[in-house]
Amino acid sequence: MLRIALGTGHYYRYLTPKWAYLPLSGAGAASGGGRFNRPGVEALYLSAEPDIALAEYRQGSSLPNPATLAAYAIELADVVDLSAGYEPTDWSPEWADWNCDWRWIARVEHKVPPSWRLGDEAISSGARGLLFPSTHRAGGTNLVVFSANLSAGDRLAVHDPNDMLPKDQRSWEPGP
Repeated sequence: MLRIALGTGHYYRYLTPKWAYLPLSGAGAASGGGRFNRPGVEALYLSAEPDIALAEYRQGSSLPNPATLAAYAIELADVVDLSAGYEPTDWSPEWADWNCDWRWIARVEHKVPPSWRLGDEAISSGARGLLFPSTHRAGGTNLVVFSANLSAGDRLAVHDPNDMLPKDQRSWEPGP
């Protein structure tokens, strides 16, 4: 695995309105799993650019659902760097399947996707996150942050200087 320290930078994510009050939560990915996390493992998926974040949020749909764009300040001491994609000279053969159709494998075939095993490997090695190419925008880069591995020297903060993100789900409660 190629490992780097991810210096101070900004990443982006489109938040569904109902869950925008928890912009640092990886609970959504934990509920059903994600490309590099099994169900039950919290992970926060971010993108290097806002347009990549929108492509990821849309997941191939022609019209996006309502969303709130959030920017994140990031600094992580130890990240697996797969951003250039799989190269046999740099990666073990298991990493060739990083972009498998994990949803089909997990939900239809009821098997463990290879990318979940790669996420397990990254998490157990202590990596705070994993950079990988976008499968929805050519040339784009995504970052999955493994929340449980963050330490005191890492930084993950949502940029909300005017306190505009909701604080709870009260707007989703039924009216009188």
